[in-house]
Amino acid sequence: MIPLIILGQETDTLISSEGIEFTESTADNEPAYMGSDSLLEVPEDLIFEEGTSSNDTAVSLPAGAPMQSVDVGTEAGQSLWGIFIAGLLGGFAAFIMPCIFPMVPLTVSFFTKKGGSRAKGVSQALLYGLFIIVIYVALGMLITIAFGSDALNALSTNGIFNFLFFLILVIFAASFFGAFELTLPSSFVNKIDAQSDKGGLLGLFFMAFSLALVSFSCTGPIIGTLLVEAASKGARLGPAIGMLGFSIALAIPFVLFAVFPSMLKSLPKSGGWLNSVKVVLGFLELALALKFLSNVDLAYHWNWLDREVFLALWIAIFGLMGLYLIGKIGFAHDSPLAHLSVPRTILSVIVFAFVIYMVPGLWGAPLKSISAFLPPSATQDFDLSTVGYGTPSTTSSTTTGKQKKYYEIFHERGTPKGFDPYYDYQEGLAAAKELNKPVLIDFTGWNCVNCRKMEANVWTDPKVAMLLREEFVMVELFVDDRTELSSDEQYVSSYSGKHIRTIGNKNSDFQASSFNNNSQPLYVIVDTDGNVLIPPSGADYDVNSYAAYLQKGIAIFKDDL
Repeated sequence: MIPLIILGQETDTLISSEGIEFTESTADNEPAYMGSDSLLEVPEDLIFEEGTSSNDTAVSLPAGAPMQSVDVGTEAGQSLWGIFIAGLLGGFAAFIMPCIFPMVPLTVSFFTKKGGSRAKGVSQALLYGLFIIVIYVALGMLITIAFGSDALNALSTNGIFNFLFFLILVIFAASFFGAFELTLPSSFVNKIDAQSDKGGLLGLFFMAFSLALVSFSCTGPIIGTLLVEAASKGARLGPAIGMLGFSIALAIPFVLFAVFPSMLKSLPKSGGWLNSVKVVLGFLELALALKFLSNVDLAYHWNWLDREVFLALWIAIFGLMGLYLIGKIGFAHDSPLAHLSVPRTILSVIVFAFVIYMVPGLWGAPLKSISAFLPPSATQDFDLSTVGYGTPSTTSSTTTGKQKKYYEIFHERGTPKGFDPYYDYQEGLAAAKELNKPVLIDFTGWNCVNCRKMEANVWTDPKVAMLLREEFVMVELFVDDRTELSSDEQYVSSYSGKHIRTIGNKNSDFQASSFNNNSQPLYVIVDTDGNVLIPPSGADYDVNSYAAYLQKGIAIFKDDL
């Protein structure tokens, strides 16, 4: 039997309120990263995915007539690929954790010596790696079976669970910082370890199982974060796919070194740097936790995490990470840092550069590379980037002089600065008739990652901004808002049969029933009678392509006059 040592620290979308659920969409060739987190309820037969490109929804019908259903298989596949890649990265990170890395030479020598021959040793290592994959994938499948795909969607869109996810990630971060150690009961671990004495396949299986249990103090937070991220996507196979990527990345080194044992000499020696890996991951866990708190803050209108507050916290977190990397601060289980290694220096430069990059965002810089993770730009109190926009072509009042419906709910925190859309479709359509302009319907959400990315990366372009502001009557419809409709506005949907109680329910029901589409962002250009002029578009991060889409809608509208 291989001795397994428990190492100490030193060695070490969008909706949910009676039946409506959302997940987020991706652009053409890009997996959704954070996923769509929504906090409302939509009809049970609606499952919301993230927005597609302009070529994915290619039907032009009157708004109100059912459109052909949109194939969301591509978006779902992209989301699963994103989860798989996150799993791979997590697995490689777990391999260099203090609970696993020192065990590699010991495990490999066990196979090479006990196998008797090189071929047998390699075959045993392959089986060992396969059992690692089986164990972790089984864990992912158990999560899906225990909760079910519907429950995973509910978790991804529920405010309480988003807040719990935030707390869980904070606990994981504290564990990596050394505040405490997450461990399984020693009696259980010892019983499983004892089973590895058995020979054959059963012994190899329990060896792999023992590795998973003994390394839990290091891998638990990584696995937990991965499962939380997979659940936030709402994908049925998300947990299993994430665990598949994690286990493959974890198993490959053991098999590789068993096949080529001479490569062990090239491995760096165990030391204090292993604990530094844990601490760095702890900072990343803390930064990710804020995203889940932001989801709850936006959907429930708590107004805690404005964009500049969120950025200030990230600047502090990554600034502390940089100081840690250069040895200016330390944690309880750290070894003295005599000098900076080359990898540590390079990583320090990257982290400090990222901090400097974020600083202008406090004054409204778009920060396009991370815009998808930040709260909407409308939550920015002081924004120099909108100084040159001038006055929008429409105002906070309708053409009849009344304030726009739902203006006070969405404008100050949901709409990008420099724009002044309507927030009720019928009201926007009436304004379009008076102004004789086409309508751009923007199906969006508080927690829509790709919506934020479109607004920061595409809408800020002067050409696109001019077209949106001058040539269209814009209508923003938030599908994940929890604000209750007045009793006379509530109704039972003829499409889903559900009681529509909130603004988000109303907008999502309109999107699904009129366009048979459940993705955000979705941009639909209609004429003054509500007839769709050109096929709707999803997230399109090519500025010229999106501008051409808008210009095409304008041209068709003018030709029909």
